[in-house]
Amino acid sequence: MQTAHNDGVALAYERDGPADAETVVFVEGIGYGRWMWRWQRRAVAESYDTIVWDNRGTGDSSVPEGPYTMAGMASDLAAVLDDAGVETAHVVGASMGGMISLQFALDDDRAESLTLMCTSPGGPDAVPIPEATREHMYDVPDGLDEREERRYKMAPAMTDAFAEANPDLVERIVDWRLDSDASDQARLWQGAAVEAFDVGDRLDGIRVPALVVHGTADRVVPVENGRLLADGLPAAELVTLAGAPHLLFVERHETVTDRLLEFLDDV
Repeated sequence: MQTAHNDGVALAYERDGPADAETVVFVEGIGYGRWMWRWQRRAVAESYDTIVWDNRGTGDSSVPEGPYTMAGMASDLAAVLDDAGVETAHVVGASMGGMISLQFALDDDRAESLTLMCTSPGGPDAVPIPEATREHMYDVPDGLDEREERRYKMAPAMTDAFAEANPDLVERIVDWRLDSDASDQARLWQGAAVEAFDVGDRLDGIRVPALVVHGTADRVVPVENGRLLADGLPAAELVTLAGAPHLLFVERHETVTDRLLEFLDDV
């Protein structure tokens, strides 16, 4: 593990793959540690210099006082690339990580391409988190232990069928989350950045090639947001996965990884 610094914030990152290859950097969703890219990272690192890192407030990175801003977290990404000596990178972000990626592309000229999964441009035209999902994620029943609470909060991000068919994997994900998730307070600070995010009227300024991937059964960030992104970005391709949930990079990891590699190889 290596550590970059941005205005006093320590940012933990790891690097794999050929040193002389093009760089791909992955950016996580709200509260999640860098473990969430384990499937894509392994495959991408066979051909690309690959960086995964923990957002501020998460995993092995430090927890500065909040609330956080998307511009601040995009500057964290810039600091990681600075520390790694990266001049340009393909940026892959999911959920909040997709928002960070969009902000980075607007603020920094090093984004060579964007892959945006299960994310939104924010603003008045975006479709918000459905109220039923918000209630499930934030109004947790009394009496649950820590593992049960994590499992309960995560349920809307997966399909019921996948969770029922893969109980061992779900338990491993709970382990990873308990080990590296943001604290409840840091998650709220990250959430404040998500709530304030709005680049809907600036998408036409992002002219790098973009792959937008969204599941049609996303109960956290509805698929209409992916369509909104693809319509607003000048060089975007939209891939919708029928029946896929918010955590499509886990549940449909083979399809998502294959599509990501095809896009990277073609850029």
